[in-house]
Amino acid sequence: METFTIEKLTFYYPEQKHKAIDTLSFDIMEGQFVVLCGTSGSGKSTLLRQLKTVLTPHGARCGKICFEGKLLDTIDEREQSQKIGFVFQSPDNQIVTDKVWHELAFGLESLGYDTQTIRGRVAEMASFFGIQTWFHKSVAELSGGQKQLLNLASIMVMHPSVLILDEPTSQLDPIAASDFLATVGKINRELGTTIMMTEHRLEEVFPMADRVMVMDGGRLIADDNPHVVGEKLNTSDHAMFMAMPTPMRIWAAVPNVSSCPITVREGRDWLNEFAMKNTVKLSDWPSFERCDREENAIVLDEVWFKYEREAGDVVKGVSLTVKKGEFLALLGGNGTGKTTTLSIVGGLRKAYRGNVAVNGSVGMLPQNPQTLFVKKTVQEDLQEIFKGKKMSKAVRTEKIEKMIKLCQLETLIDRHPYDLSGGEQQRAALAKVLLLEPEILLLDEPTKGLDAAFKAVFAVIIRTLIARGVTVFMVSHDIEFCAKYAHRCALFFDGAIVTAAVPRKFFAGNSFYTTAANRMARAKLPDAITAEDVILACGGTVKPEPAIDASTPASIVTKEIEASSIEKPLPLWRKVIAGLSALIAVIIFIQAIRIADLTVLVRQGNMAENQLKSAVLLIASLAIFALAIARKSPKPISPIQVSRDQRKLSKRTVAAAVLMLLLIPITLFIGIYYLNGKKYYFIALMILIETMLPFALVFEGRKPQARELVVIASLCAIGVAGRAAFLILPNFSPVIAIVIISAVAFGGETGFLVGAMTMVASNVLAGQGPWTPWQMFAMGMIGFTAGILFRKGVLRRTRGSLCVFGAFCAFVIYGGIMNPASALMWANELNVNIILTYYLTGMPMDLIHAASTVLFLWFGGMPMLEKLDRIKVKYGLIS
Repeated sequence: METFTIEKLTFYYPEQKHKAIDTLSFDIMEGQFVVLCGTSGSGKSTLLRQLKTVLTPHGARCGKICFEGKLLDTIDEREQSQKIGFVFQSPDNQIVTDKVWHELAFGLESLGYDTQTIRGRVAEMASFFGIQTWFHKSVAELSGGQKQLLNLASIMVMHPSVLILDEPTSQLDPIAASDFLATVGKINRELGTTIMMTEHRLEEVFPMADRVMVMDGGRLIADDNPHVVGEKLNTSDHAMFMAMPTPMRIWAAVPNVSSCPITVREGRDWLNEFAMKNTVKLSDWPSFERCDREENAIVLDEVWFKYEREAGDVVKGVSLTVKKGEFLALLGGNGTGKTTTLSIVGGLRKAYRGNVAVNGSVGMLPQNPQTLFVKKTVQEDLQEIFKGKKMSKAVRTEKIEKMIKLCQLETLIDRHPYDLSGGEQQRAALAKVLLLEPEILLLDEPTKGLDAAFKAVFAVIIRTLIARGVTVFMVSHDIEFCAKYAHRCALFFDGAIVTAAVPRKFFAGNSFYTTAANRMARAKLPDAITAEDVILACGGTVKPEPAIDASTPASIVTKEIEASSIEKPLPLWRKVIAGLSALIAVIIFIQAIRIADLTVLVRQGNMAENQLKSAVLLIASLAIFALAIARKSPKPISPIQVSRDQRKLSKRTVAAAVLMLLLIPITLFIGIYYLNGKKYYFIALMILIETMLPFALVFEGRKPQARELVVIASLCAIGVAGRAAFLILPNFSPVIAIVIISAVAFGGETGFLVGAMTMVASNVLAGQGPWTPWQMFAMGMIGFTAGILFRKGVLRRTRGSLCVFGAFCAFVIYGGIMNPASALMWANELNVNIILTYYLTGMPMDLIHAASTVLFLWFGGMPMLEKLDRIKVKYGLIS
């Protein structure tokens, strides 16, 4: 029976012209172990995510996916959650509880199983996975391998019929990865669970597979058993053959007529058979340039570190010296302290005991490359590294173009860094770090997610840097890479370095921290540690390593600086004006706070007039400050206004307007005149319900995604936090700015919801009262009006337009509703004079509110809208 049936599946990511998946058709049979491999960006992860609806990325898809004979889209989420298990790359991204036993039970609890069933299944699965000894532990105490094993167990406890794994061992050390893969194999053999797995490290997973599928450019280029796929890739000289298991690559490079080996055991048998008929010996072992410099680049002397005062030591008396131009690889298990040591060298953490000496500028590639990305495209991110540097546009462009070519980013420069695959993100992050031209390069798992072809390119980059005197200090689980290219390798265990040696000596003496080539050939060639060693010893041919450029790179400034390409510092006169205007604004604001009692303003003659003058002066000073420090904004890359043919208001929006302008005022009227304003909690609740009705219409005819509600809830949370942060300053608040931004990004209904929800939630801190329903209505109307005007093209998405509209909303809409509301709530009688008095006395506060809104929109409006645009495009959210 077919577990999955894929027919002519094609998929495009938003705003992308090339196909991430290109007309794929295949079946996955029940009980198969399928390994999906390919170069970075070939579409592997995208394909796997299509097989579970909740994980499917937003984009344009055509074709058909069936699961167990039924269309996948027709199967409800409960059934998919139970039958289709999915394990991600990062162990921490999938854990949702704090205890091991609770994590195991969480899935069954969510599916509504009874307690007896849950207890039985959890006990059975804990025994199967052998996790009884840490069953009651906190998840935070587990190693990376244990966390990933826990993720697997928490999925298997639901008895899925298929298990999908997306590079599950990419962040695990070799021993933990081996244990994890052995467990996956056991699940397939003993439970009959269908397995689909993507991997870059194929040494162990390849032999377990019944079937290997190779992707390239969104298409399948090979689909057969491992032997046939390996031979096909070898015959076609495809770059993916470099990723095949070591025994297969050795066999292919040595002239022989034997069958192709895959496992280490098969490779050992092949080598023994080959040695009976041929000479197997290599006297002159190949090696790369070795470090012969004497100058120290990094010196650690008895370094100790702990994260908390009462916690145990993570780094324990580490002493280490790295020479200038040396390549040192630090290996060891997850959680032993390798990354912490690297961060101490990089200055991100400070040891509480011992000395750290670093001689030279440092560039660091973190374990998570996403931490380096701050711009909307890869190209902008690379340009950002030169911000503030005196460099001509020509030199900057030349350096970036060379780095783009070196790191093979030509087809990725216009894409958002977060939209890249794991390997592509590593390449983009590496390019950004290398543009710094550091003298010391710190790398934390740099080959994670890289395909074999780019690893060869990465090796050339590293060798080139070393030849130019750059020191490379790398933390890695990639034993094969370290064995081939490092000058020295060190083993980290229990917070300290326990051994260090040149690669040949280091790996030849180990049983687990060693290479597949050494395990395969150690009986005949005990000092062989790479596939190339064994190939040469057997008389085979090894492709020569690419030549490197050891010349010293040119100086950064090689041409006359072009004034137009440099971000000039602000001139002195602008700094003086900015400083004076800011000082005036602070003084006026402090004075305004001191006289904020409305009753005082009413009683004292011309006090209101003075307050009005102060408020006008405050706004003027803030405007001068903003203009003094402002720089010209870059032109937007894509259109940001609603096109003319889409400006007609939908029936849904018209219905929402009727609800807001008719139903909510009636509710307020009833609350004041029939409930005497005392049931404001009830009134607020009714307005909340009425507020959500228009928003509910957005989802008419479709199922909302949880991420849509999360984004709106996050906007409300930002508004609440912003109001709370400035609660001590009367009417100085970013809420109107956030509401306008929400409406421009997602529409008037969303703007109304964010405004009303923000006010009722923030009043938990500010104080609930009869004013709460009025504040909800006033702030909601600002959001709805902003959405309508933007839709109609009246409100422009520019800094100036948003600021002017924000000031208008604060003074006219919010003040225009809240000032009469204050008269209704507090005055014994209502007439024109009382209303005018409330308007006049509220005017200074309204002006302060307007000034704060302009300030927040000026500095935060456009950046926040850019982030929301990104979310809308990536996840296909409402607008």
